[in-house]
Amino acid sequence: MSIYSSSAFSDLSHSSSADTEAPLGELGQAPVVHPVQEVSDFERADRLAALPPERPSLWSVCGWKRLFDLMCVLLALPLVLPLLLGIALLVRITSDGPVFFLQKRVGRHGRQFTILKFRTMKHLAQGRHRAVTTAGNQPFTPIGPFLRRWKLDELPQLFNVLIGDMSMVGPRPKLPEHRVADLDCHPGITGAATIAFAREEAILARVPGHHLDDFYREIVLPAKLRLDQEYMARATFSSDFKLLLDTVLRRWDRSILGSLLESVGFGESGKAALNSPIMPAVKAGGDSMTQEEQLLEVQGVS
Repeated sequence: MSIYSSSAFSDLSHSSSADTEAPLGELGQAPVVHPVQEVSDFERADRLAALPPERPSLWSVCGWKRLFDLMCVLLALPLVLPLLLGIALLVRITSDGPVFFLQKRVGRHGRQFTILKFRTMKHLAQGRHRAVTTAGNQPFTPIGPFLRRWKLDELPQLFNVLIGDMSMVGPRPKLPEHRVADLDCHPGITGAATIAFAREEAILARVPGHHLDDFYREIVLPAKLRLDQEYMARATFSSDFKLLLDTVLRRWDRSILGSLLESVGFGESGKAALNSPIMPAVKAGGDSMTQEEQLLEVQGVS
């Protein structure tokens, strides 16, 4: 049995499936997600608060875990530092703008901190990128998709771990507008939901843009919350070590996300997206692909 599985996962997905439909139809027809029932942020929070509480395990909040984090960072930095410098140089020479992407995220007990990432999108002098990223809705830099596919853009967060804002293993820190519950433990570079949703951007690219935010808030965020809560409630030194090893070796658990896709009706198109590379949905000439072209690309139809 996978250490990332969630007994409440199917309950969450089924509770939203009555309002969500994504039939594949004929070949080339993009999945359609109908809008979910409008609910306020307060109603959404009440719905999540009504779920059975999951308290972190003793390991998840003890000083030994902090020592484990520090040892991991100090051992990894001599090996990773040349890679960090190389990526920083590539980001700098392949696109205009800063090397690092800085963003406010919500940490333990609601405290906000600044997360570090290598910049993977074109720098905007004004405005901001969309809060929900898919494989085709953002202006990526030339090396951005590669960094995101191999999770290399997350490497600077080792410094977030070093100063105590984050842990090596824990729930991913959310944007303030995506916060659905307070964290009783430090957020992590990787976690149970990270493993299960490693192909998230490819899947979200199949959701029509005007339904993307609702789909993410009503289906994806609650599913991630329950996965992380249930893992952290029984996390141990050995389970954290295994999860870190799975992340480094890219041993993603696709079964959970596949079950969610089936429950909301994505069927075979969702499974195809699970096995497709996370790349920007653009044509050779640089133009953006339509939803139909993206689906045909995933299914191997030219």
